[in-house]
Formats: sequence, C-alpha cells, structure tokens
Amino acid sequence: MDLSMQDVLFKFLGGLGIFLFGIKYMGDGLEKSAGDRLRDILEKMTTNPIKGVLAGIIVTVLLQTSSGTTVLAVGFVNAGLMTLRQAIGVIMGANIGTTVTAFIIGIKIENYALPIIAAGAILLFFFKKKRLQYMGQIVFGFGMLFYGLKTMGGGLKPLKDLPIFHEMMVDFAENPLLGVIFGTVFTVIVQSSSATIGILQQLASEGGISLKAALPILFGDNIGTTITAMLAAIGASIAAKRAALTHVIFNLLGTFIAILLLPLFYNLVYWLGEVTQVDVRMQIAYAHGIFNFTNVFIQLPFIGVLAYIVTKIYRDREGEIEFGVKNLDPRFLDNPSVAIGQAEKELLRMANLTKEMLRDSTEYFYTGNEKLSEATKQREDLVDLLEEKIIDYMTKAASEHEIPDTEKYSSLMYALKDIERMGDHSMNIVELAEYRYNNKLHLSEEANQELREMVDLTSETMAMAIKALEDNDKELAMKVVELEEKVDKMERQLRKTHLKRLNEGVCTGGSGVVFLDIISNLERMADHSMNIAQYVLGEI
Repeated sequence: MDLSMQDVLFKFLGGLGIFLFGIKYMGDGLEKSAGDRLRDILEKMTTNPIKGVLAGIIVTVLLQTSSGTTVLAVGFVNAGLMTLRQAIGVIMGANIGTTVTAFIIGIKIENYALPIIAAGAILLFFFKKKRLQYMGQIVFGFGMLFYGLKTMGGGLKPLKDLPIFHEMMVDFAENPLLGVIFGTVFTVIVQSSSATIGILQQLASEGGISLKAALPILFGDNIGTTITAMLAAIGASIAAKRAALTHVIFNLLGTFIAILLLPLFYNLVYWLGEVTQVDVRMQIAYAHGIFNFTNVFIQLPFIGVLAYIVTKIYRDREGEIEFGVKNLDPRFLDNPSVAIGQAEKELLRMANLTKEMLRDSTEYFYTGNEKLSEATKQREDLVDLLEEKIIDYMTKAASEHEIPDTEKYSSLMYALKDIERMGDHSMNIVELAEYRYNNKLHLSEEANQELREMVDLTSETMAMAIKALEDNDKELAMKVVELEEKVDKMERQLRKTHLKRLNEGVCTGGSGVVFLDIISNLERMADHSMNIAQYVLGEI
C-alpha cells in the first residue's frame, strides 16, 4: 500500500473510532446524569403522538443517538409499556433529536478539542462527586467527538485530489439514487448516523464533496440508521417488530419525497446558507434538520395509516402476547361500580397470564426451548405492568367516589398481590431451568414424572381458583382449598422420595437442589391459589 494512502486510511479509521467513542461516551454520561428520567419521559410523555414526538426529541438529545431512542421504544413496546402508536411518535421525535449532533458539528470548535478533553479528564479523575464525574464524562466525550472529526479531516483531505474520488462525487450529484445507496450502506456499517453526517460535513469543509452530492448520502443515512431497531426487534414480540418496521417505512417514505423534490430542497438549503452566511458544514446541518422536521410534519397526521400498514405486514399469530391494558378506561372512574368491574376484568386477564406462565416455564424446564423462556419473561413484564396499572386505577376510583362494595374492592386488591406472586414463582422456575441447562444437570425419569404430576395438580388448583374468582363460585372455591391440601401433601411426599434418591446416588446434589426448589415454588403457587379461594369464601 502506498504510504500516503496508508496514512489517509489510518487517519480516517482512527478518527472515526475516536468520533464514535466520543458520541458513545458523551451519551452514556448524559444518560447517567439523567438517571431514570429517560424512562419516565418515555413512559409519561407518550399519551398522544405530539407528546411522543417531544419525548423522542428530548431522549435523543440526552442519549445523542436516535438508534438508542428507537431501540428503547421497541423495548418498551415489547414489554407492553407503550403502544405501537405511541412508539411511532417517539421514533419520529428521535429523527428530529439526532439533528442536534449535526448542528453541534457544524460549529467549528475542533481547534479547542484537546483543552475540552483535558477539562473532562480533570472532572473525571480529580473529583469524587458522581454528578461531577458524569459531567466530566460528557465534556470528555464532547472533546473526543471533535478530536475525532479533526483526525478524520486530516485523512480525508488528500481524497479530493484523486480522480476516482472526484468522479464518484460527480456520480452522486448526477445520480442521487447512488448517493442514497452509499449513505445507507455506510451507516449500516458504522452503526451511527451521526458519524456519517460528521464525515460528510468534514469532507465538504475540505472541498471533497459538494452540497448537491452530499444531500442524497444524507438521505440514505436516515435509512441506514433503521437497521439497529430492526436488529433489536429480532426475537421480540409482533408489536416490537411492527415498531421497528415503522421506523424503516417512515424513513423510506421521507427519502422518496426528498429525492422527488431534490432541486427544490437543494435551493432552499443553499439559500438559507447564503442568508445566514454559514459554511457548507452548517448547510448540511440545515439540510438534515429540514429533512427530518419536514418528514415528521408530513407523516405525523398519518400515524394511524402507518400503524395499519405494519399491522397488515406483521399479522397477529395465535398465542401472541397482547401487551398493554385493555379494560382500564379512565372514563369509567366517575362510576366506581363500573370501574371496579373493569379492574376485575383486567385482573382476571392478569391471572390467566400467570396460568400461561406456569405452563411455559415448566415446559421450558422439560424441553429447554428458549422461546418458552422468553415468552414467560415477556408475560412477567406484562403482569408487573398490569399490577401497577390496576392498583393505580382502583385507587383513583376509590379516592374520587365512595365504593359501594368495599368487601369486593378489598378482595380484588388482595387477590392482585397473590396473582403477581404466582407469576414470580414461574420466573423462579425459569431461572432454575436455566441453572439446570447451564450446569448440565440431569434428573431421573422418576423425578421428572413426579414433577409433571405436581405441575398438573398445581395447574388445576390455579385454574380452579381463577374460575372461582371470575364466577364468585363458593363451591368451586371449596374445591380449591381441598386441592391445595393435596398439593401440600404431595410436596412433603416428593421431598422425602427425592431425599431418598439423593442418598442412593440416583440424583446428584445439584439436580436435587433444583428439584426441591421447583416443588417448593409449586407449593407456594398453590398457597396463593388458596388465598384467592378464601377471598371468594369471605374468609379473609
């Protein structure tokens, strides 16, 4: 390799690495400084699409990555903490929030990068206060960002004199589709739209690319950044896949519109640059901002259409978990009797989820099928969410009006905790199964058969308790009490027989601990089922 070309490549790759590190380090510092407020912003500021856009902007500015915000939104949808429509608003806002980085880069302060890095290092290493250390991390990352840009600029400068590079830039100017493809592929490779835009700005400032050639690459960058969310949605719920696909469609449509109006778009950006007397770096920042603001402005009224399209592409599958609350309509809070009835419906839905959790967690223990483990974890997240929402809903109903049936209200509140605890015990079984497979523990055929019998009896007890609660069936509740006694006897008997197997060397100590812990969790689930039955009987 020619020494000058080697120098170009090393400076470019090294500068890119420093830039990416700076962005990541600064974002981590901002996230630590913000603490749990990021999640609060996303959870509370998404009641309508406009608030969702604002939340997306705020979180992206704090994280310094639109991909990070989009992945968070996909994760929230997957956990049932956010609906698809709410997530679409956040994703749109993330696209606007990421333009801040381009404007920061547009300000020429790379000559002060090293003093900024030094200031950040002083805060990091000479102060013990966490808040000051986080501030140091932000300042240090900010300085590294510009130092990386300066290093990249040194590597990119000689490229403008190469005939092949000049021809490629002319091709991008004359054939925008090539520029879009290049921008998409490059952003997929570096996994950062901010890096692509930073390189564009630096290259343009060195005279290596014209504004006209840079615009299609910038549009493609917005498509490339969607790959991170798509990767995050692999193995996630249908709802999460829909959210990620919305991000792709949103940016594809925006790019299509921008390419159609490219001459108009170019003239607007060029005119703004002339009026404000800024250099080409800031013109690219203008272009990025105009593209994303316009894209959101055009598509925001069509969130319902976007949701419809992705729902048709990713259709509901049988057994797919339906996230979010279904019955807690705030309009019923003025009528406490109706509100408590709606809360009961959601509670019964929650109870059926715990029944499915027991089924999947124990089947995972037998088969090692990772999909069953993931399904149990997703249901656990949903059960925890529903518990929180139901308590909040019932508390509001009770605080605003007098509850006519206080006994039922109390029973439901008690039952809620028992149902949530049953879900926790299923998660314990998943963890025990993971421990079993990670340590290659073997259970004898006799032990497996005993477990299946106890699982069946516990499942029957749970199902009967839930049915008794749903129908307020006291006779059925009495049967639950009888079944719970059988589960207790079975647990004591299985404990004895398994200890005997351990003494005889049929099972190992590790597998023995797993077996005993599982039957203990099953017995406790039966206890919670009996508690629910006693609420129905009026004994608690």
